Amino acid sequence: MAEDLKAIYKILKYLREAMNYEEADIDFISANALGISENLWISIVEMLTSSGYITGIEVKYGAQGDRVLSISNLRITLKGIEYLEENSLMRRAANIAKGI
Repeated sequence: MAEDLKAIYKILKYLREAMNYEEADIDFISANALGISENLWISIVEMLTSSGYITGIEVKYGAQGDRVLSISNLRITLKGIEYLEENSLMRRAANIAKGI
């Protein structure tokens, strides 16, 4: 579970930084770059898309149930930025609580 959350955070964090660029470089947040399996990566970006945290990814299903991604102009949404901010604040609060 922690692996999933780390990957989600890294994907959203990178996409927030990539707002400064014309287009996000998917290589920075690929399964390989994150050190996770391709299936887990597809599941994560599918969840992020369906939850409204990112746009630009369309998941299509093949005849055998395999998933194929179509990526075009990958971006973080306002909801994704809010999620990042909330989790950053919660992480800081948790770190402060550990020190008490």
